[in-house]
Amino acid sequence: MPIPRTYDPRCTAVLLIDPFNDFLSEGGKIWPRLKPMAEQVDLLDHLRSVLGAARENGVRVIFVPHRRWEEGDYDTWAHPNPTQLGIMERHTFARGTWGGEFHQDLRPRPGETVVAEHWAQSGFANTDLDFQLKQHGITHVVLVGLLANTCVESTGRFAMELGYHVTLVRDATAAFLPEMVHAAHELNGPTYAHAITTTGELIAAFEGAHV
Repeated sequence: MPIPRTYDPRCTAVLLIDPFNDFLSEGGKIWPRLKPMAEQVDLLDHLRSVLGAARENGVRVIFVPHRRWEEGDYDTWAHPNPTQLGIMERHTFARGTWGGEFHQDLRPRPGETVVAEHWAQSGFANTDLDFQLKQHGITHVVLVGLLANTCVESTGRFAMELGYHVTLVRDATAAFLPEMVHAAHELNGPTYAHAITTTGELIAAFEGAHV
């Protein structure tokens, strides 16, 4: 699945999905489950690199956060999904807590967009993400963040359905088990993504836009 030689920064955006302390920092509620796979792919360094390269090359960065848990969330819902039931139990990404803050190295800079929080897995469903992308002339989206087989995949599938060019980055995402990562990139990704690449290849393509 070939990656484009370059990405026009005028119509490309990096979507950083759920970069919360609960996922990515020591002491986070979910970090112990994610840590083995995250360290295997050097996730944090690659996320830093993707954001740095995007910013240096004029590619828009858009933050796509999950709903930060608040007291009463999902309590009266007819059909909370298994992930939402877990959030109810663990109070994952709780609003006003350290775990619900973005990782210190993955925070928005002035002028960068943080879209409305998604309640389930797709960053598009019931948010302003599509509107923000269209208002900024974006046609190509590069998805990084967490988790590879849930929010990244759901957001990527939705993006494809809306007509965007979708790129997945193998080593700028992770999941709880190797089988989940394999499914996300080797089985499911090729059914909807237009490119599946690595951080190094992506950065080279970003830089190639200015050559």
